[in-house]
Amino acid sequence: MDTVVAVEDLRKTYGQSVAVSDVSFEVRRREIFGILGSNGAGKTTVVEILQGLRDRTSGRVAVLGLDPAREKNQLRRGIGSQLQSAALPERLRITEAIRLFAHARNVPVDVEATIANWGLEQLRNRSFGSLSGGEQQRLFVALALLGDPELVLLDELTTGLDPSARHATWDLIRQVRDRGTTVVLVTHFMDEAEMLCDRVAIMDRGRIVACDTPGALTAHHGGPVKITFSTTDGYLPDHLLTIPGVESATAGDGTVTVTGLATAAVRVAAALAEHDLTPGDYRTHYPSLEDVFLSMTGHRLSEKVPS
Repeated sequence: MDTVVAVEDLRKTYGQSVAVSDVSFEVRRREIFGILGSNGAGKTTVVEILQGLRDRTSGRVAVLGLDPAREKNQLRRGIGSQLQSAALPERLRITEAIRLFAHARNVPVDVEATIANWGLEQLRNRSFGSLSGGEQQRLFVALALLGDPELVLLDELTTGLDPSARHATWDLIRQVRDRGTTVVLVTHFMDEAEMLCDRVAIMDRGRIVACDTPGALTAHHGGPVKITFSTTDGYLPDHLLTIPGVESATAGDGTVTVTGLATAAVRVAAALAEHDLTPGDYRTHYPSLEDVFLSMTGHRLSEKVPS
């Protein structure tokens, strides 16, 4: 697959403070690539370097085959972005914002088509300050896609949104990818990364500690799968220990807990059926990216960690 972004040994320092250290990754064409980490992990610094908004201290960076430090003007037409600190004048209307951004990026744009493509018809004459958080993000996505860029960079797009607006924004991000645009999504939300991203780079203290698909990360670093179900007093789950992939099987307070590989879940269910046991609350608990993050960094995403 074509490589849209290539980063090798990227480093950014401010005096004695290291913001980004030895970061390397690639982004492939037409994928949603997530950069996941807590506040202060270095995510936004990386994205700003990719756009040429911030100089790197060392390392190699290529975006659409261009060096953003030396060829930022050439790069500008090929990428779109929505930064974490994005805001517009409160009285600016949607149609005015579209024309303004198209002029600033020096790209031809059909205002009416843009409004229709992103479902902004009912908002066209509204001012930015009167829009809800979800409506503002819909506008920002539309502005980021002006001129049909090959790559779009979205930084903390759903921060501060309610659950309904977050899910609507997720649908927008999928639409961006389905249109053929490569997406780099910066987030500190685990569920967002799991739901949207084809691959995820986990950042901690300026470094990438893991990079793979969400499924591969949880399978290799998330710990065992846990299976739980209720049963009658006196039931002993020892026979489940003979099943390939099962690591432990314990009973207590009317609940059986089995741990092991993901492949064990189906075999455990089959073994229970052979013993005429069909618990109605049989549940399989798969590891999440939160488990991966804890395993790789030693702390949870929500915990404040000293630099």
